[in-house]
Amino acid sequence: MPARTAASPYPARDAWDGWGYEYKSKLSVAGLPLLHISFKFRPNRTPVVACGIIAIGQFGCGVVCIAQFGLGVFSIAQFTIAGFALAQFALAYSLIAQMGVYLAEGHGQLVFSLSRLLGYL
Repeated sequence: MPARTAASPYPARDAWDGWGYEYKSKLSVAGLPLLHISFKFRPNRTPVVACGIIAIGQFGCGVVCIAQFGLGVFSIAQFTIAGFALAQFALAYSLIAQMGVYLAEGHGQLVFSLSRLLGYL
């Protein structure tokens, strides 16, 4: 069996573009795939961000985002900036989080109103 090299870690494949898993739906809305799932890294070890209407991955950006690090309108993540968030750490308009800063409403262990933090009561 020939040894693998850095240039061709998977010689049986026609094209190799990194490690991990990625799926993009063929259906798109406003230029974004309806669903983008990405747990992938490029050959230079750059993560592939899941960007879509529904984005799922380690890094995600979408209307609905499920990720470790997320940016979205509705987000379920460990770390997120969102309109509405369910997270461990969040900055959002409205959130449920272990730790977070909110604009309108927040619930959790250590959550603070942004206006209160800035001194506006």
